[in-house]
Amino acid sequence: MPGHVIFSHGSDSGPEATKVSALARVAEALGWSTFRPDYREEDKLGYAGCVPPRVARLVDSMQGQPSPLVLAGSSMGAFVSGLASLRVACDGLFLIALPIDIPDCPQRFDAARGVPGMLVHGYRDEMCPVDAAVAFTRERGMPALLLDDDHRLGNHVAVLERQFELFLRTVAD
Repeated sequence: MPGHVIFSHGSDSGPEATKVSALARVAEALGWSTFRPDYREEDKLGYAGCVPPRVARLVDSMQGQPSPLVLAGSSMGAFVSGLASLRVACDGLFLIALPIDIPDCPQRFDAARGVPGMLVHGYRDEMCPVDAAVAFTRERGMPALLLDDDHRLGNHVAVLERQFELFLRTVAD
């Protein structure tokens, strides 16, 4: 049975960003409801400053949503998705271009244990070191798909779409 997906965009982006929009179309085609919070006001507070209000907005968006509930995010959106999963239960985390540390942010990336997850990351990510993200997935036993691309993963949007479809089908079973 389809559920609900909340998509969190990265910094210097918006809810209509290429990856978030592509993944929303995939989810909706499978019958899932979707929501894309607009974090652009929070992002004006800077990388470290936007984390607490982004997490608060996402946690509010998670309240009362149907199950299964999946959080999907890119870059800063992946970071806050993991942190929100520590505060409200979810059924899946789909993380793209995951930063483990945000400069000047006192909290490192973390996510609820036992939640099925998936990481998609570029080998040539110039913003979020791939080794740190892979170390997190290794420690958690979380699958990771590593692609020959940069932070934007612009050359692999179709691969992201296929992987997300598989992920949603797995969570829904």
